[in-house]
Amino acid sequence: MVLGGSLAAFAAYKAAPSMMIISGETGMTFDESVAKLEQSIKDNGWEHAGTSRLSDSIEKKGLVLGRKVAVVKLCHPEYALSVLKSDRHLSALMPCSVAIWEGDDRKVHYSKMNTGLIAPVFGGNVRRVMGGFVARDEHKILSIFCGAGDACTQG
Repeated sequence: MVLGGSLAAFAAYKAAPSMMIISGETGMTFDESVAKLEQSIKDNGWEHAGTSRLSDSIEKKGLVLGRKVAVVKLCHPEYALSVLKSDRHLSALMPCSVAIWEGDDRKVHYSKMNTGLIAPVFGGNVRRVMGGFVARDEHKILSIFCGAGDACTQG
């Protein structure tokens, strides 16, 4: 019994990192992916809080990544207010973000924190807002990548 519990705990520990991030292919070019994501954010009632092109920042310092990487930031003020009223320390997780990046195969991918999985760890209001409303809305926002990967099947 103890061995079985230990094995289950170890398996969960090993699987957790891959479950914490939702990722898939966009099926579009890098620039098209960034633009479509920024528009989808607005179309779904969220605010586009800026896009950081990390690869550009790296190259400005004379370093070479060789692939494009951007982080698109998004915020829903009502959801943010609700979480900040009860758990201001979680502002470290705000705003929400989605990375758009080129893989070594030159295909363009997206990745984001799995808010539906992480929210229950915090419980209470955070579980309700992040695990419910935010996870649902992020799924809708990412539906622009349906058909290119698993954006339509992960919640």
